[in-house]
Amino acid sequence: MCTAAFHISSLLEKMTSSDKDFRFMATSDLMSELQKDSIQLDEDSERKVVRMLLRLLEDKNGEVQNLAVKCLGPLVGKVKEYQVETIVDALCANMRSDKEQLRDIAGIGLKTVLSELPTAATGSSLATNVCRKITGQLTSAIAQQEDVAVQLEALDILSDMLSRLGAPLGAFHASLLHCLLPQLSSPRLAVRKRAVGALGHLAATCSTDLFVELADHLLDQLPGPRAPANPAAIRTLIQCLGSVGRQAGHRLGAHLARLVPLVEEFCNLDDDELRESCLQAFEAFLRKCPKEMGPHVPNVTSLCLQYIKHDPNYNYDSDGDEEQMETEDSEFSEQESEDEYSDDDDMSWKVRRAAAKCLAALISSRPDLLPDFHCTLAPALICRFKEREENVKADVFGAYIVLLRQTRPPRGWLLAAEEPTQTHSNLHMLQGQVPLVIKALQRQLKDRSVRARQGCFSLLTELAGVLPGSLAEHMPVLGAGIVFSLADRSSSSTIRMDALAFLQGLLGTEPAEAFHPHLPTLLPPVMACVADPFYKIAAEALLVLQELVRALWPLDRPRTLDPEPYVGEMSAATLARLRATDLDQEIDLRPILAEALPILASFLRKNQRALRLATLAALDALARSQGLSLPPPAVRAVLAELPALVSESDMHVAQLAVDFLATMAHAQPAALAEVSGPVLSELLRLLRSPLLPAGVLAAAEGFLQALVGPRPPCVDYAKLIGLLTAPVYDQAADGGPGLHKQVFHSLARCVAALTAACPQEAAGTANRLVCDARSPNSSTGVKILAFLSLAEVGQVAGPGSQRELKAVLLEALGSPSEDVRAAASYALGRVGAGNLPDFLPFLLGQMEAEPRRQYLLLHSLREALGAAQPDSLKPYTEDIWALLFQRCEGAEEGTRGVVAECIGKLVLVNPPFLLPRFRKQLAAGRPHTRSTVITAVKLLVSDQPHPIDPLLKSFVGEFMESLQDPDLNVRRATLAFFNSAVHNKPSLVRDLLDDILPFLYQETKIRRDLIREVEMGPFKHTVDDGLDVRKAAFECMYSLLESCLGQLDICEFLNHVEDGLKDHYDIRMLTFIMLARLATLCPMPVLQRVDRLIEPLRATCTAKVKAGSVKQEFEKQDELKRSAMRAVAALLTIPEVGKSPIMADFLSQIHSNPELAALFESIQKDSALAPSTDSMELS
Repeated sequence: MCTAAFHISSLLEKMTSSDKDFRFMATSDLMSELQKDSIQLDEDSERKVVRMLLRLLEDKNGEVQNLAVKCLGPLVGKVKEYQVETIVDALCANMRSDKEQLRDIAGIGLKTVLSELPTAATGSSLATNVCRKITGQLTSAIAQQEDVAVQLEALDILSDMLSRLGAPLGAFHASLLHCLLPQLSSPRLAVRKRAVGALGHLAATCSTDLFVELADHLLDQLPGPRAPANPAAIRTLIQCLGSVGRQAGHRLGAHLARLVPLVEEFCNLDDDELRESCLQAFEAFLRKCPKEMGPHVPNVTSLCLQYIKHDPNYNYDSDGDEEQMETEDSEFSEQESEDEYSDDDDMSWKVRRAAAKCLAALISSRPDLLPDFHCTLAPALICRFKEREENVKADVFGAYIVLLRQTRPPRGWLLAAEEPTQTHSNLHMLQGQVPLVIKALQRQLKDRSVRARQGCFSLLTELAGVLPGSLAEHMPVLGAGIVFSLADRSSSSTIRMDALAFLQGLLGTEPAEAFHPHLPTLLPPVMACVADPFYKIAAEALLVLQELVRALWPLDRPRTLDPEPYVGEMSAATLARLRATDLDQEIDLRPILAEALPILASFLRKNQRALRLATLAALDALARSQGLSLPPPAVRAVLAELPALVSESDMHVAQLAVDFLATMAHAQPAALAEVSGPVLSELLRLLRSPLLPAGVLAAAEGFLQALVGPRPPCVDYAKLIGLLTAPVYDQAADGGPGLHKQVFHSLARCVAALTAACPQEAAGTANRLVCDARSPNSSTGVKILAFLSLAEVGQVAGPGSQRELKAVLLEALGSPSEDVRAAASYALGRVGAGNLPDFLPFLLGQMEAEPRRQYLLLHSLREALGAAQPDSLKPYTEDIWALLFQRCEGAEEGTRGVVAECIGKLVLVNPPFLLPRFRKQLAAGRPHTRSTVITAVKLLVSDQPHPIDPLLKSFVGEFMESLQDPDLNVRRATLAFFNSAVHNKPSLVRDLLDDILPFLYQETKIRRDLIREVEMGPFKHTVDDGLDVRKAAFECMYSLLESCLGQLDICEFLNHVEDGLKDHYDIRMLTFIMLARLATLCPMPVLQRVDRLIEPLRATCTAKVKAGSVKQEFEKQDELKRSAMRAVAALLTIPEVGKSPIMADFLSQIHSNPELAALFESIQKDSALAPSTDSMELS
C-alpha cells in the first residue's frame, strides 16, 4: 500500500472514534490531503472516503458536519464520476429529511459540489450528468408546497446551478420554466424572490422559443393600467422583468415596444417599492438594449428626473437658493416630519437611488445624446448634490461623473483648433456648469460624512481632467475644502490621502498663479501630513510638495512668485522626515562612490535584465551629476563590464550602455581611452546588425562623436573612419554587397556623425568618397557605402568635387547593380538639396532627356524635395508641378507612387497656393491622375501636429467625394487616405463621418459585376476585381474602432462585420480580428446578435479543404481556423455569451473534436498570458 493511501486509511479509522475532537482533527487532515494536487486515490480509497464523508454529514457534532461538507469541494475533482453521482444521490435524499439541520447541511453540500464541477466549456460531461440527476428532484421539491424551507433550499440550489451550468441542462429548461413560473404567485415573499432570481438565470441560457414563452407570460400576467391590481403580484412581475433584463437583457429587444409602456404606467402608482423595481428594470433595458430603448428615452428621462427628487418625507427649503437651508427651519421641518412619518418606513431613498443609477445607465449607453443631457440632466443632478441620504448622494455623484467621462475629448486630438464642433459645444456647456457645481459642493466639502467628501474629490478630479484650468477661479472654495479634510483627524486616514491626491492633481491641471494667494493656508496642513506617522499619508504629502515646487517654481520659465518665504519651511519638513529614517541631512555621494561603483559594476554581471537596466540608468545619472568626482579606479571597474553589454542579444541594454559610454567620454575621456578598443569592436559588430533600432544607432552616433570630440581625441578620426568602413572595404571586389542593406545606411550615418564632429575633416572625407565611388576598382559594397555617405556629407565637398560628383552619380544610375543605382539616386537628391540652383535644373533636364531613368530620377527629386528648405524651392515650384503631373498617367504603379510622394512634398512648400489646385485635377484629370492626387493627399497626413492640418481639414470633405468615383483604383486610394486620416489624425474626419460612412459601407459589399472568370489552360479561375477595395474598406472600419468609436452606430457597423465573416479569406481574417476587438470595446451590441455571429465562426472551424489541394490551401485554412478561434475566445470574455445555448453547442462541438480542442486550448492559454487586445497597424 502506498504512503498516501495508508495515511488516508488511518485518517478514516480516526473518523470513527467516539471522541468528537479526534473526528474533527482527522477530517481537517483529510481536507489538507485532498487539497494537494499530487494526491491520487485508488478505487477502494475513493469508495471509503466518500462513504465516510457522507456518514460524517450526519455527525452529532456541528463542527464536524461543517468540515465534512467543506471536504466535498476538493473531493469532487479527485474521484471518478460515479462516486460524484453517489454523493449527489445521498445529498438529494438528505434534502427530503425530516431533520432541519440535515436538510441545511445537504443544501450546503449540493452547492459546494456544484461550485466545483467543471463547466461544459472544458469538455467534461460530469457537470451535465450530475445536473440531470438532481434537476428532477429539485423540481419536485420546488413544486411541493408542504415545507417552505425545502422549497427555498431547492430554489437556491437551482439558481446556483442555472447560473454556472445552465446550458448543459437544455433538455430540462422547459420543465424548469413550467415549475418556476407558478412560484411567482406564491403567497411567500422569499419563494417569489428566489423564483425571480432563478428565472433570470434560466432566461440567459434557454432556447429562443422558451425565452419568448417566458417574456409573453410576464407580459400577459401584467394587468392593464385600469385593471384591478394586486400590488405584490405586480411588484414580483416587474422584479422578474428586471432580473431577466440584467441576466439576458440582450434578448429582450423585440419585446420592449410592448413592455416599456406598461412599466412606465406602473411607475406612476403610489408604491415606492414598485417604482424602485420599475426604475431598476429600465436601467437593465438601457444597458442591454440601448438601440431598442431609443424611442422610450424621453419618457424614461422624464420619470428619472421626476423620481430623483422624490422625497415626500423631507421638506427641502425651496426659497430661491436651494442649497442654503436655515438650520432652524431645517430642525422645525425635521420635527414636523417625525410626527407624521417614520424614517424606518421611508422607502423613497431607494426610488431616488434607482433613478440616479438609471440616469447613469442612460448617459453611458447614449453618448450621441450628450448635448441634450447637458441641457436637461446636468442641472437636475447638480441640484441633487444636496441629497440627504449618503447612498443616494454617492449615486448622484456617480451619474454626474459618468456624464463628465462621456464629455472627455476623444483620443487623437492634436490641436485645439481641430476639436470636433460637437465635442466643443459639449465642453462649452460643461464650462457653464462649473460655477453651479462648485456652489453645490461648497457645503459638501465640509460635510461630516467622509464618504460625501470623497465623492466630491472624485467628481472634482474628473472635472479638472475634462476641463483643465476650469477650477482656477474657484480655488478659495476648493482650498478651504482641502484644508478641512487635511485637518480631520477624527476619521480614517483615507480622506486625508484623497484630499492630498486631489491637491496634487489640481497642481497639474490648474495654472500656478491660482495657488499663489492660498499657499499660506494650504502649506501648513500639508507640512503636518509630511510629519504624519502613517507612511502612506507622508508619501502623498511629499508628492504634493514635489508637484508644488515643479508647478510654482519651474526651471524653464521665469518665476512669478518668490520662493524665499516657503523654501525654508518645506526643506525643514522634508529633512525632518529624512532624519526620522536615520539618514543624514545632507546627502553627499562622493565619500561612498569608490565603494558604490564596484557594487554597481557587479550588478551589470547579474542575469536579471531589470537590474541591469536600472543600474545603467543610475550610472548614467551619476556620470552626468558627479562626472569628474568619480574615482578613476572605480570607473575602470565599471567600464570593464561594458563591452559584454554592447551586444545584439539585448538592444535596449546595449542602447543604455552606449549612452553611458558617451556620457563618460565627455566626463572622463582619459578613463575611456583604456576600454575604447574592446568597446569599439563590440559596437562595430553591433552596427553590422540588420535589426539595429533607431535609438541604438543614435546612441552609437553620440558615442562616436564623443570619442573624436575632446582634445586630444580618445581615438583618431582617420583610424575611427577606417574601423567603421573596414567591413565594407575588406570584402572581395566582385563579392556583391555582402552586408545587409540596412547596415550600409547605419555605417553611412556614423560616417556623417564623425564628419559633423570634425568639420575640418569634412571636405577631405567627401573628396575621398567621390574617388571611391568613381574608381572602377571599387567593389559594389564600397560604391554603395560611398554614395550613402555622400548623401549625408556631399554638400561640403569642394566645387571641383561637386562637378565630379554630379558626373559620377549620373554614371552610377546606369550601373548593373540595382543597389548601386538606388544609392546613387538617393545621394543625387540629398546632395542636390544643398545646392538647388545648380542641381535642380540639371535634375529636371535629365528627367526630360532620359525617360528610361524616370523612376530613379523621381526618387532623387523626392529626396531633394524632402531635404531642401521650402523657401529655396519656391522659384522652381511651377516647373516641378508641371513635370510631375505629366507623369501621373504612367503605366507603372510604382512610378506613380513616387510621383505622388513628390507631389505631396511639393505641396508642403506652399500649401495655401498648391492644395486648392488638387480640385481641378480631381475634376478634370484622368483616372490615374485622380488616384495619384488622392495618394499625395494621404501622404500629407502625419501622426504629429503640422501647420498644414487646418487647411487640409477644410478640403477633406471634397477629397472624400472621390469615394463615389467610377474608377476602382481611385476609390481604393481614397479609402487608403481615409484610413490614414482615421488612424493618424482622426480629428480631420470625425465631423464628416455621417456623410462618409454610407459610402464606406457600400464598398464592403460583394459586387457580382466585378467578378469574372479567367481561363487558364484547361482550368477556369475566378477573379474578384473588387476584393482590394473591399479589403481597404474593412481596414478603415477597423481603424474607426480605435479612434472614432463614439461616432459609430455599432448596430449598423456590426451588420457589415457580419457580412465580412462570410467573405473572402483576407476579409474574414480582418473581420475575425474586428469581432474580437468589438467584444472588448462594446460587448452589449455584440451580445445581442451573438447567436448570428457564431454560425460563420462555426462554418470556418468545421470547413474541410478538398483532398488534393496545394499546401498553401491547407495553411490558409489552418490560419483561418486559428483566427476564428481567437474570435470565439474573445466572445467568451463577455460573461453572458457562455450561457447562449448556441455557443454552448458550438463549444461542445469543439471539445468533441481533438484537433479543434487542442487548438482552442492553446489559444485560450495565449489569451490568458496576453489579456489586452493590441491594436493592429493598418494605415
